[in-house]
Amino acid sequence: MNTTSIRKPLPTSGVRSAADTSLLSRLMQPLRAIDNKFRTPMSAQKIVVFLSIYLVLAANWPLWFQLARIGGAPSLYMRSAFILGVLTACGLIAILAFTAWTRGFRLLWLAVAFVAALSQYYMLTYSVVMDPGMAANVLQTDAHEVADLLGWRLFIGVMLVFTIPLWWLLRVRIPAMSMVRQSVRNALLLVVSLAVAAAIIGTMSRDLAPLMRNNPQLRYMLNPIASLYSTSVSVIRPLITKRKSLIPMGAGAALGQSYADQKKPPLFVLVVGETGRADHFGLNGYARDTTPQLAARDVVNWKDVHSCGTSTLASVPCMFSPLGKKAFESRKDDYETLLDVVQASGMYVLWVDNQSGCKGVCDRVPHASASDGLNSEQRKRYCDASGECRDMVMLDNIDQRIAAIPADKRANGVLLVLHQMGSHGPAYSKRSSASTKQFKPECTTEVLADCAHTELMNAYDNSILETDKFLGRTIDWLKTQSSTYDTGMLYLSDHGESLGEYGQFLHGLPYSIAPEVQKHVPMVAWLDADLLKRGHLSEQCLKGTADTPYTHDNLYHSMLGILDVKSPSYEPTLDIFAQCRAGAVAQAKPAAGSQTEF
Repeated sequence: MNTTSIRKPLPTSGVRSAADTSLLSRLMQPLRAIDNKFRTPMSAQKIVVFLSIYLVLAANWPLWFQLARIGGAPSLYMRSAFILGVLTACGLIAILAFTAWTRGFRLLWLAVAFVAALSQYYMLTYSVVMDPGMAANVLQTDAHEVADLLGWRLFIGVMLVFTIPLWWLLRVRIPAMSMVRQSVRNALLLVVSLAVAAAIIGTMSRDLAPLMRNNPQLRYMLNPIASLYSTSVSVIRPLITKRKSLIPMGAGAALGQSYADQKKPPLFVLVVGETGRADHFGLNGYARDTTPQLAARDVVNWKDVHSCGTSTLASVPCMFSPLGKKAFESRKDDYETLLDVVQASGMYVLWVDNQSGCKGVCDRVPHASASDGLNSEQRKRYCDASGECRDMVMLDNIDQRIAAIPADKRANGVLLVLHQMGSHGPAYSKRSSASTKQFKPECTTEVLADCAHTELMNAYDNSILETDKFLGRTIDWLKTQSSTYDTGMLYLSDHGESLGEYGQFLHGLPYSIAPEVQKHVPMVAWLDADLLKRGHLSEQCLKGTADTPYTHDNLYHSMLGILDVKSPSYEPTLDIFAQCRAGAVAQAKPAAGSQTEF
């Protein structure tokens, strides 16, 4: 008789499964223990205290490192670290005391922890500080710029700090408590934290005062207090501040005598650069030839020019203002800009933007995005998958943009403003095309400190080469328009950039403590022979001003001067071209043997 055998599972497989389960169970035991601990009931007041202490210890490493660099010996900086740590904890507890209620504030506490983790990552990675200007820059950053800053390192850096409060705050149980009892405990928490802070300040002021006076950046490194303060100022101040009046500047604006006598109207291109460092321009003596195109086109180059601010948000509105840096920063009202005055005179003004906006400068004049009207072939050539385009795209359809201006508007001249993406970091490698990348290998990560210094320099210098190519092609295009227009171009960057000097990266530090490289910017002009003749300008004289110190304060008045726009707001002493006009040059009494040509 045949017997059908039935195969049974080997007993060892069951044993192995049990062993695996046992191992997993042993591995999970510490996590279960932590989870049980996190589920222990705790009052909202205790949560606020523990959360504050945790964030001070876990999210203030930039502060500790900075104090170590300042203090020298451990005995010195450890004392400073203790003082500032206690003050930060007391300050955060005092703030969060207003949120220490049994219901409705878990998400807010989580938000505070997330902001602290994110702020620490950027302070550690780029050596920035969280002042109101930086917070405003962050809030106005567009999607493309955000994408450049994202990466797996950011995720890990944030989660190293954020995981524990996330896990804890989602699991902890908060017992119910009467409103009166909560109010009393919150008030007591607030009073005690402020009292401890006052006692620390009173007893340690001899150490604290000189430390904060000599190192003002420390006040913006107290995390997350500085981040919360700066963000609140940036968001709330515009809401509660009395709406500023807009002071008109166009009254009395008119076209000068050159328009009555003209054979051709002017076509002037003003290029607003982004993150250009003067010391990385070959024209300024940089060891690398990063500006071969400009060098081949007989431009006027100014070597000693400084910006109004260290960020686009600060510099761009300031450089187009009639006020100058000092008055602009202390103004009580807003003022119309250079573009408003030029438009009021009768010229046509067009702003083309390849950046995150004009910061209010172009609101009252025609403006367009560089990506408007691109076909699929153009997008493939100039833009990446995210839609971010290289600056060269602004020249691809420039003829169509000019042709679209009504003929009667063009007859009085055109001011075309091109706002670059330029050398915006940290993704410097994205700012240049493959054909431009002369310096290799490049830094291609958003964590700039991880790159070799040469790789970082290569990526940044390639972006300058791309700007040089862009300006060269702009000049070449203007030359093609010389039969129809008197043409010219002025390039001026909004601010500079830190590239690892003193451990600092990017830009945006408060102007008073920002390094020179964030404030020293390039400025270059090209003027065709007819525009020089129209303005009675001596090119030789202009080139002789190469070493004269200028600032963004000069832009408003110099543009009115070169365009021959008359305005009561025009100050000839701030016009960089004024000294090289026929009358001014004649009054200068050139040395014997010299010859002035116009």
